[in-house]
Amino acid sequence: MFEVRVEADFAAAHFLKDYHGKCENLHGHNYSVFAHVRGSELDEGGMLLDFGILKTALRSVCKKVDHTNLNDLVDEAGNSVFNQNPSAERIAKWIFTQLEAALRANPDAAAVADKLWAVDVFETSTSRARYTRD
Repeated sequence: MFEVRVEADFAAAHFLKDYHGKCENLHGHNYSVFAHVRGSELDEGGMLLDFGILKTALRSVCKKVDHTNLNDLVDEAGNSVFNQNPSAERIAKWIFTQLEAALRANPDAAAVADKLWAVDVFETSTSRARYTRD
């Protein structure tokens, strides 16, 4: 099995409504995001995928939340995306879902969408949450 990883980052504020401690107050992070793709087959050029396609898609997703208050993020129906609790775990799942959709929407990247395996969201260099396909 082969695995590749690309990285992007964004800065955002948030607070955790149902947390009792300092994180219930508005604060911010410089998030790092890793997207992992896995597969057992390489293309004719010996690659699992084109890093550039994955990087571009991940950066476009991260741009949606860069310099925002994550608690203000709403879906098309106007509902809070994170239920007012944008934990690193929920952010990782949201980025995974958004990234998968962005890859599927790109004819040059649609095959990569099925190989997307995990998204890591680092709030700090020592604190990470991961969302995986399985």
